[in-house]
Amino acid sequence: MNPDLKRSILPDLEQGKSLILTLFSAETARENTTEIVRDLTGAGYYVVIITTNQPSEVMRRTYERNQIDPASIFFIDAITNYAVGTAPAGVQGVRFVSSPSNLTDLGIAITGAIGEARPGKICVLFDSVNTMFIYLPSTEVSKFLHYIGNRLRILGIPGIFLAVGTGINPMILARLDTIVDEVVDFETGMAGGTEKP
Repeated sequence: MNPDLKRSILPDLEQGKSLILTLFSAETARENTTEIVRDLTGAGYYVVIITTNQPSEVMRRTYERNQIDPASIFFIDAITNYAVGTAPAGVQGVRFVSSPSNLTDLGIAITGAIGEARPGKICVLFDSVNTMFIYLPSTEVSKFLHYIGNRLRILGIPGIFLAVGTGINPMILARLDTIVDEVVDFETGMAGGTEKP
């Protein structure tokens, strides 16, 4: 990994920044996402990952190759059923949703996963915001993320929204900026970022 791109999100969470939007380049997104998950699980977080970009099984294999404990992760997979036509039965640590456009089921799955999570620190990681805009109008995605963000705040659970920065319209990025406590820009080697008081 390029050391200029590595940055831990943990200090932000410890400082009370409960909702963080992380921006990556397309080339470094997977690598940096893996590092974020490694940091969170290493710090004792149980990570609920909402995946609209890659199937949970692909992500699980990536994390296992990088020595990340799969027992510390729960997936809400919104892409497998959509891509394959059916979700595999009996898979532990995964809840399948029909498609990234089914926001009702996605919201129910997130609430259920949080409610069923093991005791201790929980963090919700949304991978990725960009993919949602393929399936839904930007206003619907913004409303949904606003709802999820407020739900997490009420529950006292931190949330991290992952996005490829160059893939987001500046007006949409401005909307997302109003939802989160901080924007962390991995694209600029972490020199930038918008921190809110």
